[in-house]
Amino acid sequence: MMEFRREIMRHVYLTVLPASKFKTSCLSAQFVTELDRERAAYNALLPAVLSRGTMRCPDMEALSAAMDTLYGTTVTTTVRKNGERQCVGFVASCIDDRFALGGEKLLEPMAALVGEMLLDPVTQGGHYLREYVESEKVNLIDSIRAIRNDKRDWANLRLLQEMCAAEPYGVSRLGDEETAGKITNHTLFRHGQRLLSSGRLELLYCGSAEVSRVEEAVLQAFSTLPRGSAEELPPMQTFAAPEKPRFITEEMDVTQGKLAMGFRCGSDDVPAMMLANLIFGGSSNSKLFLNVREKLSLCYYASSSYARAKKILTVSSGIEPKDYDRTLEEILHQLGQVQQGQWEPWELEGAKSTALNSLRSVADSQGALENFYMSRAAVGQQETPEELMQSLEAVTPERICQAAQSIKLDTVYFLTGKETAQ
Repeated sequence: MMEFRREIMRHVYLTVLPASKFKTSCLSAQFVTELDRERAAYNALLPAVLSRGTMRCPDMEALSAAMDTLYGTTVTTTVRKNGERQCVGFVASCIDDRFALGGEKLLEPMAALVGEMLLDPVTQGGHYLREYVESEKVNLIDSIRAIRNDKRDWANLRLLQEMCAAEPYGVSRLGDEETAGKITNHTLFRHGQRLLSSGRLELLYCGSAEVSRVEEAVLQAFSTLPRGSAEELPPMQTFAAPEKPRFITEEMDVTQGKLAMGFRCGSDDVPAMMLANLIFGGSSNSKLFLNVREKLSLCYYASSSYARAKKILTVSSGIEPKDYDRTLEEILHQLGQVQQGQWEPWELEGAKSTALNSLRSVADSQGALENFYMSRAAVGQQETPEELMQSLEAVTPERICQAAQSIKLDTVYFLTGKETAQ
């Protein structure tokens, strides 16, 4: 697949992924902005409010009717966190022009609808409708609270809040409840105008239309986009681990303890780090799964993930509180095994196979393609799945050891039951 990306308006970038294998066309519009404690909840709330209606279709019923006339086009809201970037907007999908019964062109009206939702939302007295803002605020606060109800997600969030307390990466993609609760239709409207004016807009199309036609359609749809001074996105912050790791224990009404560990990685060798993570805990053939969970039965689950943009590796596990010391020791032991190259050839082959299969499957779904290219664009990376696959194929065991040796423990967060901790 030959992709195309270029700046079509000031601070507006279009990526086109030509694809005739799908029966649908996908158009994504994402504002990329700095992940920031003060603005995260505003950014998370904005697309939900904008999706409630436009001046032409002032409520969800009218908006749904407009989508129905376009063969059931769908527009979903997105709120993502990529490194220290927050990406918010819409992803629209409709049947590809080739399958329209009357031969209608659907790309142009789909693009126009997305542009309308972003640029001409329903307003009253120069602000968003108060009832829409208040209704979506309730939904946002419910979503923020729901993280606390899933103890695994909560432990992972608390780990990053503690480990990255002074960094944007410690902020949740949804923001915090306190900030969300203070948002009004007036303050949200002002925030929305600033984002439209200064935020970088990433547009992505995947379908069978020609590049020139796609460009013309989105230029028309976003012709009224205000472009003021562009927000300068600061470079991603990366830090070394402290000399002594921090240990934090908190109590909640839980029966199963949640152990979350955060590591800083010093290596710039991304493909080697990806494979080191897969051997360590990133797959069902990993050392954490096969040894800590299966062989030693020390935990209900154990896995690791690697955030390449931040050079952070995290481990998530569910344990019996009495097994805390043994589990912690064994997880660090398994990391040491990876750092020393103590693995069998099949472990490396399995890790490579997992990574390559995952990248191959990206091309099978428009959603996966959109997510892959948008997440790369958000943090300023240009590689394709094919280029990343080639990089992974070339990784040697020596490079994996070298990369893994840069992994240093930063923070350990343990969520345990109230009775257990006493």
